[in-house]
Amino acid sequence: MTSLTLQGAPVLVVGAGIMGAGIAQVAAAAGHRVMLFDTRDGAAASARERLAATLDGLVAKGKLAAGQAQATLARIEPIAALQQASGARLVVEAIVEDLAAKRTLLRQLEAVVDADAVLATNTSSISVTALAAGLAQPQRLVGMHFFNPVPLMKLVEVVSGLHTHPDVAAAIFDLAKAWGKVPVHARSTPGFIVNRIARPYYAEALALLHEQVATPQMLDACLRAAGFRMGPCELMDLIGHDTNFAVTNSVYEANFYDKRYMPSLVQRELVDGGLLGRKTGRGFYRYPEGAPALPVALHEAPATARALTVHGGDAVADFLEQAATAALAPQGWGPRRESGSGWTGLAVDGLHLVLTDGRPAYAWAAAHGQADVAVFDRPLMLPAAPGTALAYAVADSASESGRTQAPAWLAALGFTPLAVADTPGLVVARTVAMLINEAADAVRQGVCTPEGADAAMKLGVNYPAGPFEWLARWSVPGVAGVIDALDALYRGERYRLSPGLRQRARALP
Repeated sequence: MTSLTLQGAPVLVVGAGIMGAGIAQVAAAAGHRVMLFDTRDGAAASARERLAATLDGLVAKGKLAAGQAQATLARIEPIAALQQASGARLVVEAIVEDLAAKRTLLRQLEAVVDADAVLATNTSSISVTALAAGLAQPQRLVGMHFFNPVPLMKLVEVVSGLHTHPDVAAAIFDLAKAWGKVPVHARSTPGFIVNRIARPYYAEALALLHEQVATPQMLDACLRAAGFRMGPCELMDLIGHDTNFAVTNSVYEANFYDKRYMPSLVQRELVDGGLLGRKTGRGFYRYPEGAPALPVALHEAPATARALTVHGGDAVADFLEQAATAALAPQGWGPRRESGSGWTGLAVDGLHLVLTDGRPAYAWAAAHGQADVAVFDRPLMLPAAPGTALAYAVADSASESGRTQAPAWLAALGFTPLAVADTPGLVVARTVAMLINEAADAVRQGVCTPEGADAAMKLGVNYPAGPFEWLARWSVPGVAGVIDALDALYRGERYRLSPGLRQRARALP
């Protein structure tokens, strides 16, 4: 196949639901003639009418010029039969997420469009290789996975199956850019980039709930404080637990029941009980109220310190030093700094407040021969805003004074401390480490590049940073330590460190 371009080519969109209508809008706004088809009588025409109302609304708000709206709408033509689209050079199918249905449609399309037309599938999870099987020209099928709502979401995953010709993938990549999107190349593996790398965001929250480590409100508060727009529990309620559970099962099955992707009994019970989230009025939370506010915790003022040392040489230690300096200012003295102790946190008289390295508080206390130990979660957003929610756990060896002074000092440093059960990696560190680990495996397996992974997660699911950006701010040994601590407790396949990260950790001096 020679190099090809799809700029200005006639486009056929099959499927006039939310995704198909959005794709048609984007293509038409970019200047393409768009034919819109749906097997349901009148569905394509109705989709065009809804789009007209949407465009009128944008014009009324001053977000779109009237002439642009009229021109976009004029380029969209509902058609009653596929045969009317014989001149299309690009077909984007956006029908039901079903392998058999999509295969049948793609075979029908081969009999309609010219031999040099490109066939694109908007599948979010079905193998592009499997969809191409049985086509007369499987090399012209490529994944073009948009995200909802299509006109607003920038990401497009350009997914190549085993048959996909590189020129076809390149043409779709260039076309997506011309449409104002940010395309990323992906290899056709279960979940592609976003739906694969994102699994730990839900899975770790469900695992923590299963073990009663924290409440949904606490998990959501901690991860919002880390920069995520929505916590995992409220996000699953928004997506719908039936949908989220089905995707998890699909990825689990497609990966030959790899325990890393194993579904949760917590979510299965919600689905079995019909508690699907916002659409049924109840999931983790009741709606329309949503998540209740966290109870206001009153902490003692920290006792007058006789000695305070900030340990560590990283950005977290720098922030702790600044916060401790402000907290000690009324006493007329400041903290000492010790950068070479091998851990990050505070030593306040006999209390050790330790940034989690993955080990539970009890394990850290035993390893260092200290009784009064509390570990706190990794603050991702530095400098931390006043009142930032932060999970912490106290070692079972801690004295009563240590148990009260740990949250008192965290509050004095500007955090809102949330007590959780003593578990490896707490909440944020555990979740982000697993997101990084999944991304590292995806890159090692050729699914995407590090840059593609970062762009996909920021643009596809609005993460505050990409997994490799987090890794650069943290460290390979730090991430490896959290995952190894999880594996040491749970002893299974789920918390195995990516070989890519393991090799990088061993290569460091």
